[in-house]
Amino acid sequence: MIALSNNIPLTVEEYLKFEEESPLKHEYIDGQVYAMSGTTDTHNTITLNLALLIRNHLRGTNCRVYFADIKATIEKRNRFYYPDLLVTCNPQDRETSTYKRFPKLIVEVLSNSTEAFDRGDKFNDYQTLDSLEEYVIVNTKHQRVEIFRRNEQNLWVLETYTPKEQTFTLQSINLTASFLELYEDADLELI
Repeated sequence: MIALSNNIPLTVEEYLKFEEESPLKHEYIDGQVYAMSGTTDTHNTITLNLALLIRNHLRGTNCRVYFADIKATIEKRNRFYYPDLLVTCNPQDRETSTYKRFPKLIVEVLSNSTEAFDRGDKFNDYQTLDSLEEYVIVNTKHQRVEIFRRNEQNLWVLETYTPKEQTFTLQSINLTASFLELYEDADLELI
């Protein structure tokens, strides 16, 4: 993320209007606006593969999967992020067309420029969402899926999947998918 040069804080309303008119995407952190970096074909391929798997699985339910251009808002932290994928089953999320407030699943597909932020501050912010059941990190250098799940004690527990397991499970939406499906046509990025 790249901070915009003027450091004048924006209100949420100003940010949403600015974002509506901007040709670039920006994340919002407590009044400050940060330009999003572009992605790679590997990142896009993996994201699309997973979006299609989730969409096909959720067809006919009240749940929706969103990718790329839909923001997640973290009201407790005054943030708007663009996760790679999010799933919401809350009917209140149909009231807003550009952002969602009640995701149950958020997925970030890693890139060199965002990995530390996705694993650190962003995940810390996402943990304040009461609706969030799983936070998934998909690697673009190795076939690896890391799933953080909220347990009954409201603690986050990490489970890591590799091709050795052949599949991974998104418990929040009751989906088991294969590594072959997730990484189909994706050329892993060089380390």
